[in-house]
Amino acid sequence: MRIVLIALALVASAVGPAMAGQCPELQAQLDKALGQRHDAGAANAKVMSKDAMALHQEGKHDESVAKYEEAAKTAGVTLQKKQ
Repeated sequence: MRIVLIALALVASAVGPAMAGQCPELQAQLDKALGQRHDAGAANAKVMSKDAMALHQEGKHDESVAKYEEAAKTAGVTLQKKQ
């Protein structure tokens, strides 16, 4: 049982940094996709992406990725996430 817990801890510690690296990539994708759009969906998505980056900076990477996905959906954009 102890080995299983250690293995789970190792996997979890590897996933955290991977998610952390994904946030700036998602931000860049949104910035590129939204560009000079001035519609309501783009405006809302830009605000959400700022919130997502704040979550990233706080170390809340799962929440940040979820916020980026919400922003993309609002703007009608599809994000490419790392596997």
